[in-house]
Amino acid sequence: MNLNSKLFILALIVSLSLSAQTDTTYWTKGGFGSVTFSQVFLSNWAGGGQSSVAVNGVMNLFANYKKERSTWENSLDLGYGLIRQGRHGSMIKSDDKINLVSKFGYKIQNDNEKWFYSGLLDFRTQFAEGLAVDETTGRRNVVISDFFAPAYLTVGLGVDYKPGSAWSFNYIPLTGKFTFVNNQALADAGAFGVPAGSKARGELGSYLRIKYADEIVKNVTLDSRVELFSNYVNDFGLLDVNWQNTISMKVNEYLTANYTFQLIYDKDISGEVQTKSVFGAGLSYAFGAKKG
Repeated sequence: MNLNSKLFILALIVSLSLSAQTDTTYWTKGGFGSVTFSQVFLSNWAGGGQSSVAVNGVMNLFANYKKERSTWENSLDLGYGLIRQGRHGSMIKSDDKINLVSKFGYKIQNDNEKWFYSGLLDFRTQFAEGLAVDETTGRRNVVISDFFAPAYLTVGLGVDYKPGSAWSFNYIPLTGKFTFVNNQALADAGAFGVPAGSKARGELGSYLRIKYADEIVKNVTLDSRVELFSNYVNDFGLLDVNWQNTISMKVNEYLTANYTFQLIYDKDISGEVQTKSVFGAGLSYAFGAKKG
């Protein structure tokens, strides 16, 4: 059984265990899924250009628990997109994301709804290979990433401040950040900051996560979060930044438009600021409770 199969089975077991809770009084569950499609077809077009086809799928699931002084928030965000340019071009991916977040909170004072002790687990990877052109040799379809290459795991203990239902400020002074590269060729090249030849790297540092999620105008919701990490041992004060934003605009029960923007800076990956933006309109379906 390969690693993909093991992880799929593990995710399935976790999902089924959450769904099979006998005590559902304190659980709030739901989700959202959408598929967007776009096409440009050109024939003898004097203005030039290329035909293109693009499809993008997004799914967001959550299961939140609240009882007395305890809270447990779980979310799974998935995204995958493909695009083809030209009539005879091949399909290449334009979006690829797996992000699982689990955060446990315990009220510091029973009558205070704003301050919590907290524990965080954040796991990220992707579904498929990432391909590019080698700028030095001109070779095409060079593998620069893969499933679990990279994968990031962040765990830590700290405090969570929630001044209202829309805001959360999670500070974790003791944070472990782990990078995995389960592709030997990439690991040998020291990709994503792992020591050359090694498939993993661990860091100890300080972590701040600020999140805002609310309906900003009728039928338009904004989900924004920024995550900052600084390594205590190497270059303390230099921040790794991950800023993610999703705007969802609901047309009716089954039609939505979505815009996502992400900015990343991590010196171990690249000395440059990375940005990604995706816009799509298409079919969508929400189920369960609203995320709150």
